[in-house]
Amino acid sequence: MASRVVMPKLTDTMEEGVVLKWKKDEGDAVATGDVLAEIETDKAVMDLEAFASGVLRRILVKEGETVKAGALIGVIGEADEDIGAALTETFMAGPAPGAVAPSAAAAPPPPRAAPVSAAPALKVSPRARALADDRGIDLTAITGSGPGGRIVERDVRRAAGEGTPRVVQARDIPLSQMRKAIARATIQSKAPVPHFYLTTEIDMNEAERMRAHWKASRRSAPSLTDMIVKAAAIALTRHPEINVSYVGDAIRQHATIDIGIAVGLDDGLITPVLRDCGHQTLEQISTAAHGLIERARTKRLQPHEYTGATFSVSNLGMFDVDSFIAVIMPPEAAALAVGRVREVPVVEANRMRKARRMTVTLSCDHRALDGVQGAKFLATLKNVLEHPLALILPEEA
Repeated sequence: MASRVVMPKLTDTMEEGVVLKWKKDEGDAVATGDVLAEIETDKAVMDLEAFASGVLRRILVKEGETVKAGALIGVIGEADEDIGAALTETFMAGPAPGAVAPSAAAAPPPPRAAPVSAAPALKVSPRARALADDRGIDLTAITGSGPGGRIVERDVRRAAGEGTPRVVQARDIPLSQMRKAIARATIQSKAPVPHFYLTTEIDMNEAERMRAHWKASRRSAPSLTDMIVKAAAIALTRHPEINVSYVGDAIRQHATIDIGIAVGLDDGLITPVLRDCGHQTLEQISTAAHGLIERARTKRLQPHEYTGATFSVSNLGMFDVDSFIAVIMPPEAAALAVGRVREVPVVEANRMRKARRMTVTLSCDHRALDGVQGAKFLATLKNVLEHPLALILPEEA
């Protein structure tokens, strides 16, 4: 019996997908579990596997096309099987590849043209009329180049012998699947979630000195983001009231600390999740983060690798951003925005010295958190990063 191949809903947020590449051609033999196509979801590129055996009888969507989740994209059946029934819903929904268009005889007759007035009203834009009055131009002697023959400013300027302003055409760039998902998610976050923000400066002299030592003595060293994630994990362990979600009639306390790290891509943003950071060493966090970021940049993350964060860290310091605020992505109740480490003059004990400072801003969901809770979390985060030996557990020393 023929089997319908539909665009799968591979993530909770996926509403449509793109068929990037067919791995099978029409007429190819297919076994259950074979990869039929590569599908681009809102966050990643994933394989579409066959759920039936037979022959790929029909491909209904070309490579590069976007279709809604649940839409028919192909049919698997036996070589000599009638697959008409499997295509019926597609034909009902609208013409599919190979469908026969209605005949010309069946088309409705064209509407009768309305009678044309002998003296049609002159269509002129307000700017063109004002300019014509100023220049003393007779509008009835001008042929309009605007929509429907409307006289516009450039027509009047041309009649007056003036150069027309340079017109640069705008260009619409279609949204990628990732950008569409971001648009939906941020609307659901920023509008209904009452954000408030707390900002502090952190002295990063000791943390940078420690990183420099690691770089000189190890084959690989944790990044600054790795250190911030570890510091956030320590602070969340000491302040579990931040590691929560607002669920309507309750505050959900999460059993593990799962931190998302924002990774910018050419067409949007994805947040791979580092699991159980409260029980991970700095070195383990660094290794896991490196692997996740590499897969994120090649769009090879699986859904469980970029969903379910309980807290997020977004670092834009590498782009010379001093400070910014992060949008909270539910069900998280807080997110940390990290700016660049910059050299600034500071005065201590009536003496001026150079210091390296970093600005961080905590975004909080006011339904779940209050200012004092957020301030205590930031104080712990600041203390850990200013005394970075706290980042190293005994087994790493």
